[in-house]
Order: sequence, then C-alpha cells, then structure tokens
Amino acid sequence: MSWHLFAVFFASTFFISATPGPNMLLAFQYGMNYGVKRTLWTLAGLSLGLFVLLLSTLLGLDVISRQSPWLLTIIKAVGAAYLIYLGISSWRDAGDGSLMSDAKELSAEVAADYAATDGAPSKPQPRSLSSAATKIAPSNTTLFRTGVWVSLSNPKAILFFAAFFPKFINFSAPLWPQYVLLTIGLFLSETIWQIVYTLGGKKLASWLDVGNRLAWLNRGCGVIFIIIAAALLAEVLNSFMV
Repeated sequence: MSWHLFAVFFASTFFISATPGPNMLLAFQYGMNYGVKRTLWTLAGLSLGLFVLLLSTLLGLDVISRQSPWLLTIIKAVGAAYLIYLGISSWRDAGDGSLMSDAKELSAEVAADYAATDGAPSKPQPRSLSSAATKIAPSNTTLFRTGVWVSLSNPKAILFFAAFFPKFINFSAPLWPQYVLLTIGLFLSETIWQIVYTLGGKKLASWLDVGNRLAWLNRGCGVIFIIIAAALLAEVLNSFMV
C-alpha cells in the first residue's frame, strides 16, 4: 500500500468517524456522567468491540481473496452498491434536523439494554455535570463491558468494513502488512474522536447543533461514500475488461 493511498484512507475514516454515532455518543454521555478517567474504561471496551468486528471482516476477506477470487469481485460490486446507498441516505437524511437526537437515543437505548441484562440500575443517565456529581458510577468492569456491548451491537459495521476496505487493499500484494496499516489508521481516527467527544462532547454537540453544520458533515460523508463506491465499480469493470 502506498502512503498516498493510506493518506486518502485515513482522511476518509477521520471525516466519517466525526459523525455522532452510538460509539461517539456513548463516549460523550459517559464523559459527562463519570468523568474522563472513568470513561477511558468504556473507550477501551469500544475499541475492543470494534477490533473484533474489524478482525472478523479482514479474516473473511483474506480467505476469500485466496480461495475464491471471483467472490471478491462480487463483494466489491455489492459493497459499492451498499456505499452508494449509505451515501444517498446520508445526504437525504442530513437536513431533517434529527440526526443528533437520533444518535443520542440510539446510544442511550443500547446502553440501557445492556444495563438491564447486566443487572445494573436502568434509570436514565443524568444530562448535566451537576447531576452527574450525585450519580454513583458503575464499576470499571461494567464501564468496559458496556463499551464492548455497544460496539458489538452494531452488526452494520461489518457490512461497512467489507464494503469500504477493499478499495484500499491491493490483493495481489502481501495482505497482512496492509491490514495492519488500515487497522492503525482506523483506530487512530476512532480514538481521536472518542477522546474529543469524551473531553469536549458537550461543546462539540452544541457546535454541531448550530445551523446546518451537522447536516453538511453528513452530506460530506455521503459524498465520500459515493466516490469510493465509484472507484470500486471502476475496479470491477476493469476486472471484466482484462
């Protein structure tokens, strides 16, 4: 993998990771409720869950590329279609004004479901620093497991990885060095934004809620999805013309 391609990959994932999905909103919520140090356990859990999903995807792509190369072409085509769908959805839904609230509700619902199964109190999380002061924080183990649960509860991540990563992988070159680079790039992007949401999530959420900032962020992600989809489709067409 060339450093230019890696730079494109990192820039794309960094931009996409900024959107307030369940992982980021959980970091934001727990950062306010329990403080930065305690939330680091949750961030570790989120990272572990993400790594499990990513490793499952990469192992599958590795087996397919060696044993069924023709299936890899199909995966690229289907992945391109999925990215186009994500791109159109991101652009279409960006202006409805509910993206931040939807992400917050999804994060709270997943965390509440885990709390119910873990035997922890399921009362609503406090929404301010003053109320958080009276909140009895769960154990570090519970914070960690909640992060893992929230991360693993998003099976769409596997579909996204399978659709997104093939564009940046040269399957005719050694794969595992590329996998390591892509994993480092993805985790660096995710970790940076998780820390940003944990440290200054309230300010960031307020900034995104002003005007159309969040809408344009999601529209930008939609454009990235469609551009990568077009590149994947070009590769598929070239494979048939060779």
